Amino acid sequence: MPLSAASQTIASPREHILTVQEALEPLFLALEQEVEVKMIAAAVRAGWSAEDAVAAIDELRRNELVADVTSH
Repeated sequence: MPLSAASQTIASPREHILTVQEALEPLFLALEQEVEVKMIAAAVRAGWSAEDAVAAIDELRRNELVADVTSH
């Protein structure tokens, strides 16, 4: 079984990383990709098309961004 992206290590400040955001970015991107793959797989198992799943995920992201903008 492949390791989850959550098991990745984070670079320390001593590894020439300028910000914690830089250190976390690879893990963030890997987790985001892992979650998207799992959501698409779940939707396909439930009978939806992968295209419908991707469109729904994109819409959820747009809604989240709009909610963030309107709440600030």
